[in-house]
Amino acid sequence: MELYIAALTMGILGSFHCIGMCGPIAVALPVNNETWFSRIFGGSLYNIGRAMTYALMGAIFGLIGQGLNLVGLQQIASISIGVIMMLSVVFPMVFKQAKWIDEINNKVVGGLKRSFSKLFQKRSNASLLLIGILNGFLPCGLVYMAIAGAIATGNVMQGSIYMFLFGLATLPIMLSLTLTSQVVSLGLRNKIRRVIPVFIVIIGLLFVLRGMNLGIKYVSPKFSNEDEQPKMECCH
Repeated sequence: MELYIAALTMGILGSFHCIGMCGPIAVALPVNNETWFSRIFGGSLYNIGRAMTYALMGAIFGLIGQGLNLVGLQQIASISIGVIMMLSVVFPMVFKQAKWIDEINNKVVGGLKRSFSKLFQKRSNASLLLIGILNGFLPCGLVYMAIAGAIATGNVMQGSIYMFLFGLATLPIMLSLTLTSQVVSLGLRNKIRRVIPVFIVIIGLLFVLRGMNLGIKYVSPKFSNEDEQPKMECCH
């Protein structure tokens, strides 16, 4: 449950960060402006599409975490992810020097832009949903952090729910952009951006504690595979 709360909080805070990359898309969405209901419905479809993509990512990376769990590496994975999260805040330049990541990102963005241009020419609910689904694949550092959380869940379903909640938490701010065509003030955005690194460090610390398997409820619970081990030994 604590990880789900973390996903929601990361999404709420991260939505102010999303304004920079996804804000122009949210404002320019080809929604039906005839009524408030049609605008809300269209904007919601777009954001649900993003959340669906995040849920798919969560399932995939949750499966990876589940595989690590099966081979007994869940603790190491959780601690490693937590450390990487904290290092990304303390030493951000180390993570910005990976040029091959930028090259991949540019190729992905280029392909998505071509798809966006075609969908923006249509004014339908299906196109709005597809724009959201494709938007979910845009490279984003905050999404990468959320994916790390999905791996740490060590479960396909939990990873999917984690990422879906992360996406849903960005809906209020992103939908407000579509409805009002106004961007949150630069001052407020800067204040929120200063909070995000602090929160990422807290989440990273949570993953480290979780991986330490201390048996502390909600903070560092015992992994289930270890809980079941004594029962298996009793059967022999």
